[in-house]
Amino acid sequence: MASVHSIHIEETPPRRTTRAPSTRAPGTRKVYGKRRTAAPRAVFEERSPAKPLEIANTDVVHDAVNAIQTKLASIQIDERKFLKDGLKDRKENIHEVTASEACEITTNETSMSKLKPPAEPAPTRRSQLKVTPVPKKRFQTMVEVRVTPRVIPKNAQDPVQETLREASAVLDSCKKSTRKNKPLQRPSSEYVQNEKATSYVRSILDETLSPAAAQGIQKFESWAARAGEMLEVVKLAEGSYGEVYKLRLREDVCQKEMSKSKLARLKACGDGVFKVVPLRAQSGPGSKKFTSIEEIVAEVKMLKYLDPIPGFARFREIHVVEGRFPAAFQKAWDIYKKTKDDCLNPNPSSKRAYPDSQIWAIIEMDDAGCELEKFSWSSIFQVYDIFWGVAMSLARAEEYALFEHRDLHLGNVCIRSTRPDGGMHPPSDSEIMRQSYSSGFGLSTLQTTLIDYSLSRAELALDDEASELLEITSSDLDKKQIFDAIGEDEDDALLRDTYRHMRAQLYKGNPVDSEKTPDIPGIWAEYAPRTNLIWLRFLLKMLLKNRKPEAPENSTHNRRQPLAPCSSNKEIKKATKSSKKKHDAPSKINRSSDVHAKIADLKQTLEDRLVAVLELLDLEHGHDDMCCSADLVAFAIDAQWLDERDFFSAE
Repeated sequence: MASVHSIHIEETPPRRTTRAPSTRAPGTRKVYGKRRTAAPRAVFEERSPAKPLEIANTDVVHDAVNAIQTKLASIQIDERKFLKDGLKDRKENIHEVTASEACEITTNETSMSKLKPPAEPAPTRRSQLKVTPVPKKRFQTMVEVRVTPRVIPKNAQDPVQETLREASAVLDSCKKSTRKNKPLQRPSSEYVQNEKATSYVRSILDETLSPAAAQGIQKFESWAARAGEMLEVVKLAEGSYGEVYKLRLREDVCQKEMSKSKLARLKACGDGVFKVVPLRAQSGPGSKKFTSIEEIVAEVKMLKYLDPIPGFARFREIHVVEGRFPAAFQKAWDIYKKTKDDCLNPNPSSKRAYPDSQIWAIIEMDDAGCELEKFSWSSIFQVYDIFWGVAMSLARAEEYALFEHRDLHLGNVCIRSTRPDGGMHPPSDSEIMRQSYSSGFGLSTLQTTLIDYSLSRAELALDDEASELLEITSSDLDKKQIFDAIGEDEDDALLRDTYRHMRAQLYKGNPVDSEKTPDIPGIWAEYAPRTNLIWLRFLLKMLLKNRKPEAPENSTHNRRQPLAPCSSNKEIKKATKSSKKKHDAPSKINRSSDVHAKIADLKQTLEDRLVAVLELLDLEHGHDDMCCSADLVAFAIDAQWLDERDFFSAE
């Protein structure tokens, strides 16, 4: 934890208008904490889940041909092994027989090679079959061996004939294998044949991981059709950037359509989340709205670079598609519109909103769980875990990539439970007492994930050895029109003020001085890690302010009501049982009261710690040395609010 304690960024002097670019040797960066498993592969990486295709290995044919040539070239014929009555005929016809056995290996275009007969050898010397090597041709699709039959003595063992028979069998099996397993060739009809558009999005295609995604702009309908009926499309959320969908596995359909092994491989991918972002047009009416190519490239680079850090989204793939929403996605949009009250984006089927040639970027990621703004939290254990989970993730990213999120509202924090059943309810008293804890962190079983880096800033190391090869990715927030908005309610007003405090911190070094100043080009590329603390203050205020009342563990509404009044005999039985176990009641009551008292003390302790954090993060009277999230985490570890194992543990 020494490196975390050593992180200290000096505060920017007030009224500073110019800053020198930050430099940092990438060799000193470390990832604190570890991922338990590698990121799952993209669902559409190689083949469609609906129609799996076996990819043939074309090198099998080449290897077989080379093996046959080598074996034939090494054969030596010993005439003395033939019987005496057939030796004369063998000598007279040896030239003719050898020529008739020459192996003609042909392809669909040209002959690959021919075996040439050697000169007639002397009777006492061995005749050797020579093969003229021919370079291997490209794009071979079929190999054929033709053998002219000949008659040899019954008892003679002819190695040439044996080899040719083996060759014929091997090559026949190769031909059958080639016919069964055809190479995967994506038809051009799945891709948009537009060189100008492809060149426009080339920088996005360069960030892809699979050959299918890198090949070009795919047609939206063809890309979505690869899921077939195996995956159900569900819309999860939307924002100014675009919309988020999930492709949920339909196990009942998959069990009928595919083998258990293929189904297991598809399950290993999990439920993929797809962020669908409309891209700004190269020219014309759509060239002044939507997301630019540069912004998408910056976000994808950050996703890939921050992927190893616990608490950050797992990146799978980036796809570029063109066209209107496919039927499955449009249906999911319509259901969301009918069932949710936050559907503000235009209908994708509207030609006034999106043209037929609209290009979309689809970012594929792991499912990080439920958005915090859609989750009702009630327990102080949940609040404690959510806040410190986010704080430690930011601290790791600050050390690794000089990272600022800059848009950490409740919709950009996802939570999920580590319980086997995925339950996200508050921990019961018995669950708390069963767990061994030293700091109070981790009792709720909730894990946090930070998503959406479209407004974020990071410093990416392009080479682990060369310290000068750094790339700063950021977005110009002054062009986003987010600093003049007025909140509709108290929570929204706090959010809008947070944006202004963040801008004031970057421009003036004082978050309270939020008076609007002229824009400075390029200033959002600078590093001001105290903005992470400003967003942590917003998060903690929202968590404490909007906490729901915590229901007691044994609430009366969970008890089943009697169907009829109890009889008088039941009261007699109750009295008898209570008299028998009267001596056990005081001990049980004492133990129960002790447990409740301990848990109540723990809750109050966690509450007091979070209130103290708010004082540390106060914009006017906070701790002067608190300059970044890593400082806050180091302070919490020193105060035993967190344990070092909480920071270094695996996710």
